[in-house]
Amino acid sequence: MRGEYSEITESPGQKATREQLERLYQRYHFASKYLSGGSVLEVACGSGLGLGYLALHASRVVGGDIDKKNLEAATLYYKGRENITVLEFDAHDLPFEDKSFDTVILFEAIYYLERPEQFVSEAHRVLKNGGHLIISTVNRSWRDFHPSKYSLTYYSVPELSALLEKRFAKVQIYGAFEVKDVCTRAKVVSVIKRTASKMNVIPGSLRARELLKRVFVGKLEPIPAEISDGMTSYREPIPIDDSCSTEKYKILHAMTRKGSAGP
Repeated sequence: MRGEYSEITESPGQKATREQLERLYQRYHFASKYLSGGSVLEVACGSGLGLGYLALHASRVVGGDIDKKNLEAATLYYKGRENITVLEFDAHDLPFEDKSFDTVILFEAIYYLERPEQFVSEAHRVLKNGGHLIISTVNRSWRDFHPSKYSLTYYSVPELSALLEKRFAKVQIYGAFEVKDVCTRAKVVSVIKRTASKMNVIPGSLRARELLKRVFVGKLEPIPAEISDGMTSYREPIPIDDSCSTEKYKILHAMTRKGSAGP
């Protein structure tokens, strides 16, 4: 394990911007449309913010993480929820039999993996035929992108698509949170962020970043213990051409489907 991932995990009680909350809700609501009452595996589930929401749309939800503090928080919160199980495991070696799940989810974590190709292979293995792998990640081509502490590899649209196409015949990339023209103050903040990122002086932990957000963004809101409908508005992700990089979107969602004739 490379570090204390609980330091960089979005957890209940932390303060977040409105857009940060919208991103949290969007990824789980987007995924829920593909569950249809089946079994779901969330890899790198963190403190478990989305497990309860997934369980509203699935018959069985398994969440796993490698960080013990994250696991303790998720296990305690969901104690007694019969269709939610929290386990400790490594994304590179999923401890499940072949064709065990209808959906596998990895949200904002692929850039921490030392061997992302191995995870994709493992996800393909544990998926049932016709099942979906859903990934959300920041867009490396976004102009204001800056790497997270402990991160290894980020992806542009073509790079993410190429990674997934090694095992999945059907891959669709979606863009979310379009970058739009901004006011002068926001442009100044953008320049400061890019400069700080290049100088490697952006704080690593989310707690430390809260202080910067209060200065540059203003009012922050607490992250809830569990994702729920109505917590924010929902922005529908936009299907995009997976052959070209784009600075237009901050977030990328990838939807794959395992072929019915797959091994």
